[in-house]
Amino acid sequence: MQVHRDIENLPLFNNAVITIGTFDGVHMGHRQVIDKLLAEAKAINGESVIVTFHPHPRKVVSSTILGIRLINTLDEKIELLQAIGIDHLVIVPFTDGFANQPAEEYVEHFLFDKFHPHTIIIGYDHRFGRDRLGDYRLLEKMSKELNFQLKEIPKHILENISISSTNIREAILHNDIATADKLLGYNFFFSGTVVHGNKLGRQLGYPTANLKMEDEEKIIPGNGIYAVYAQVEGSEDRIKGMMSIGFRPTVDGKTKVIEVNLFDFDKEIYDQQLKVFVKKYLREEVKFDGLEALVKQIDQDKINSLKVL
Repeated sequence: MQVHRDIENLPLFNNAVITIGTFDGVHMGHRQVIDKLLAEAKAINGESVIVTFHPHPRKVVSSTILGIRLINTLDEKIELLQAIGIDHLVIVPFTDGFANQPAEEYVEHFLFDKFHPHTIIIGYDHRFGRDRLGDYRLLEKMSKELNFQLKEIPKHILENISISSTNIREAILHNDIATADKLLGYNFFFSGTVVHGNKLGRQLGYPTANLKMEDEEKIIPGNGIYAVYAQVEGSEDRIKGMMSIGFRPTVDGKTKVIEVNLFDFDKEIYDQQLKVFVKKYLREEVKFDGLEALVKQIDQDKINSLKVL
């Protein structure tokens, strides 16, 4: 898959079949659209093109951007789309200027001039241009003038995508990893940079990798203990482990941390990226009556994690 970030220097696509959207999660609902995109491109010996935006359009056009939580970072989205086999991903810098161009200009000077599409696949409710005045009917009218085909994504698929995205976010936040994974079609994952902690885990016999999240918009699971797999930056090996998210009420209870204990692993990985694949929620955070009781429970958490993994 070729990734294009400079929309002023796009290649000349061959019979481009394009669709447009944020594709946050690249989940099973999105796969229905992507499968149609791939099938249409194959049928005409063309190239599949997904057009997406960064930052998320809601950050630019909405007055209530606080609390936006995305299932995927941009890098994760690229990784997932590449695995599916898309030919081209075009990342459009979403700005006030881009959002406020007249709808006709968006169609003619953005979609047509830059992509020369053979086919555009889009939802019936797709809105674009200044004040979101552009719609499917305008695209339909201009498709005849500019000579490209237009195919509609049915209402039930779009509703399924919207419902799935909402349900995935809710499931992740409320520790329902099984539901999130079913809707995603893959194990929910996130990455963080390994930073120094207070080394308490090492003293207890369970050294942990403390993770710093680099993207504050990336959704993470709710507080609790989880069975996980993890990958160290640059390695394809998945290491079994367990993760704690929360305030560590037994030892301080003030600062929220993400800690991962990697089983049978003793390398120093500070300042490296650790990718965590969340497999199962095990239990909630509990304040124990001292470190001895805490260690006893951690011993059991490891046993329970290994059963899952």
